[in-house]
Amino acid sequence: MPKGANAKREREYKELEHKFQQEGRYPGREEEVAARIVNKQRAASGETEAEQAHRATAPERSLPIVNYEELTAEQVQRQLDGLSPSELRRVRTHEARHKKRKGVLEALDARLR
Repeated sequence: MPKGANAKREREYKELEHKFQQEGRYPGREEEVAARIVNKQRAASGETEAEQAHRATAPERSLPIVNYEELTAEQVQRQLDGLSPSELRRVRTHEARHKKRKGVLEALDARLR
């Protein structure tokens, strides 16, 4: 495991590696696969330095909708009511550059008309 992994992640890594060896999965690559899985979990939960740096500078921090990147299209559409035209334009610009969800873009365009 890389530096910075906490005890919980270290334990998960060892359990996965042991499980793969018992099941005969990924012969000769048990360590690699277990490390990849745990590292992916660490990145998803913001435990890696790279993920923390990204979140600190991420453009979604300036968006008027909290946790925008984690929301589904339906959840975003429900939160559009009450946003000012300038906030709607910021959300639309971000959506068009990143996720490009047709339903969200259409809802934003309808409110901006």
